[in-house]
Amino acid sequence: MTSNDILPRHALPWAKELVESFPVVVVEGARQVGKSTLATMLVEGSERAARYLTLDDDVLRAAAQNDPQAFVNQLPDGMLVIDEIQRAPELLLPIKASIDRHRTPGRFLLTGSADLLRLERTPDSLAGRAVTLPLRTLSQGEINGRLDDFVTRFVAGVDPFDVRSTVSREDYANRLAAGGYPEVFRRSPRLRTAWFDGYVDRIVQRDARDVRRLVDGNRLASVLRLVAANQAGELVRARLSRDANVPETTMSAYLDLVETLYLVERIRPWPGNLTTRQTGKAKGIITDSALAMHLSGVTPARAAALVGGGELLGHLLEGFVVSELRKQQTWSDTRFSVFHYRETSGLEVDVLLELDDGRILGLEVKAKQTYMPEHFRGLRRLADRLGDRFLGGVVLGTADQGVRFGENLVGLPIASLWEL
Repeated sequence: MTSNDILPRHALPWAKELVESFPVVVVEGARQVGKSTLATMLVEGSERAARYLTLDDDVLRAAAQNDPQAFVNQLPDGMLVIDEIQRAPELLLPIKASIDRHRTPGRFLLTGSADLLRLERTPDSLAGRAVTLPLRTLSQGEINGRLDDFVTRFVAGVDPFDVRSTVSREDYANRLAAGGYPEVFRRSPRLRTAWFDGYVDRIVQRDARDVRRLVDGNRLASVLRLVAANQAGELVRARLSRDANVPETTMSAYLDLVETLYLVERIRPWPGNLTTRQTGKAKGIITDSALAMHLSGVTPARAAALVGGGELLGHLLEGFVVSELRKQQTWSDTRFSVFHYRETSGLEVDVLLELDDGRILGLEVKAKQTYMPEHFRGLRRLADRLGDRFLGGVVLGTADQGVRFGENLVGLPIASLWEL
């Protein structure tokens, strides 16, 4: 990818503000989502002296491990960028000591393809010294040159009858298949397949060992495929353990590992206390739709054949919607948390967004082009239980226009996530 192909990242302004305010900024996300590119943009936009070092380089990593203190203090008056910090976590204690001696903003910019707080060998959390910026694959807004902030736009007021979209069901299938990895979202299906083959193999066979030294790469790949096959479904450890033929304790460790590597995200049940009949199981999503399709064996041609609806497409679309919302959390003007809601009776709401002021926005995701009364059943129940806390309920579907379906209940195209 050339410099002319690099798309602006919506997280960049916020990243600049963080670097100008805190001594350590940690940019974390899966491999190949654009962390190094974002770090380079931050360095180019800084007036301070900066040095970029990657621990993927064997020589630099050996130098860091041989004398961590000297490695960390090589640019005391500038910004030291250390890429893939999880490969040498022994640097964290010298970074802490350096910050305590010289606490000025922008001293260290760290990137990591694993959650530093969950590494086996993390010697320090840098609590009170570091802030974390999550970076995911490209959002649909970034791909289409729009500032996508669905929650803020919805809170400001939306007349669904004014909402129109030119995104067809075939377009949705293509967007799912393309995903958001900067390197390959524009590539042909055949080239994407080859890239994902190598991507998954290298992560499970090598990168995973930076996090857990004793890991079976083949089993880890099986866990990823099982999660993908049940995209946006509840993570039932016993069932996954049975299907993967591994002990349940091992399955728990592997699920923690793929989450630490930012390949899987858990969408936890809403912790509100409306009823004791809520279930407590988290849902799991593969964090990029193209990766989910690759792992589950859904080809672009098969996705296109599913555009008329069906359970499989519905699960893929739900994972896609959740992933887009999680991306928007980084730059949204409205702070919100993402949950799901399900009662033991089977009544559920696919996505529940809780704003800082306690108001709730419920979302249902459907593959259908037509909004049906039964699509709003869970949202109506949620509205009854929440009362004044209920901000609204939205059924997101593949229709090309919006509709009002009752008080605080609307149907909108899925593309509203980035087109509003």
